Amino acid sequence: MKAIIETERLYLRELNQSDFQPLCLILQDEETMYAYEGAFDDEEVKEWLDRQISRYRKWGFGLWAAVLKDTDEMIGQCGLTMQPWKEKQVLEVGYLFRRSFWHRGYAAEAAKACKQYAFETLGAKEVCSIIRDTNIASQNVAVKNGMTVVDSWTKHYRGVDMPHDRYAAYRHDNNKGIDDWELR
Repeated sequence: MKAIIETERLYLRELNQSDFQPLCLILQDEETMYAYEGAFDDEEVKEWLDRQISRYRKWGFGLWAAVLKDTDEMIGQCGLTMQPWKEKQVLEVGYLFRRSFWHRGYAAEAAKACKQYAFETLGAKEVCSIIRDTNIASQNVAVKNGMTVVDSWTKHYRGVDMPHDRYAAYRHDNNKGIDDWELR
């Protein structure tokens, strides 16, 4: 499949139905999915995968497969999604990697490339990462990606109130960029 983004060690490409098993290694791991209140079952993984594919058709982007260049192994996902935040939709850089590949800088590497893609290819003026307040590792990735906390909100998911912080970065130039409403 065609790479959408390439970094030093990774390439990001669209997910497809053949990625179901590698996706299960991520989404069905209890520790990896702690910020989501637990691992997904097969049906939830299928819904997640179908949602990404639908996003590609609707927006031209979504969470992409993060694949090691050296081995062609899918080790995670990272990409851009439109997410509800309070009263509006915001452009988010999201990332989720298989636990055996944590603490190697892959999430930060991929997230930085997605931020650059949002600014340079999509023309976005702002990009954010919405992170549960207990997810220190993802918060650290957002900070490495040049983002700072701009506001907070409590989401209700899987029967649990989950405080989240929205980390954001802004394009700093005089070029006209698109607003979030123009992406909808």
